[in-house]
Amino acid sequence: MKNYRELLMQDVRFEEGLNACMNCGVCTAICPAAEFYDYDPRKIVDIVQSDDDEEIEKLLKSETIWYCGECMSCKTRCPRGNTPALIVMSLRSLSQKLGFFTESEKGRQQFAIKRTVGENIFKYGYCVATYAVSPEMHREQGPIWDYILDHTKEIYERFGGHVDEVGEGPLRKITDDVKDELKNIFEVTGGTDLFNTIEKYSKEKAEEMNLDCQDKGIDNEYFKEVFKANNKKHTL
Repeated sequence: MKNYRELLMQDVRFEEGLNACMNCGVCTAICPAAEFYDYDPRKIVDIVQSDDDEEIEKLLKSETIWYCGECMSCKTRCPRGNTPALIVMSLRSLSQKLGFFTESEKGRQQFAIKRTVGENIFKYGYCVATYAVSPEMHREQGPIWDYILDHTKEIYERFGGHVDEVGEGPLRKITDDVKDELKNIFEVTGGTDLFNTIEKYSKEKAEEMNLDCQDKGIDNEYFKEVFKANNKKHTL
């Protein structure tokens, strides 16, 4: 078994986020996620502070680390200056690097995020391009979303937008040279390697689950499974 504390210490977010937890529970008391999910930031900090590799590995494979909304309320309240949200960020990153994220339902959704929001960055220059959000996949948007998509140019031009046109404002066209620069940033910062790692372990998990997982796109069995999966055991 690896020394997970040592691996976590290589992440500046972990180093900055953990000073000395006295287990007071203020972070849990203020945490919005703890109100709804089976989630307790106090316990997470206590586990990583204990240096118990077996327990830390359980965390890395668990649903727990994916419940945090990164609102940073914990940072504003901790009397010891800890930031549990930063610790969770480092746990998530390590879970991705080691492939442990595929062991939990919420963790497997990293594949869906990579194939949508992640690849939108390179395709459109935006994390979320409104015209790329499918009504069929997001029925929670209601019937108004169909109308917006059908009248995108008309609607956004009211707000000074230049839809798919070079200029200023929302939904403006992002030129190829800018998108190439984004790709270079991902290469240099390790973002491309992270995307490749998510793909690698997700495909292995898809094979284990006997689900099709094509090299590109979202029209495959594994994407649909992780996108829609909900065992309804996450909330209190």
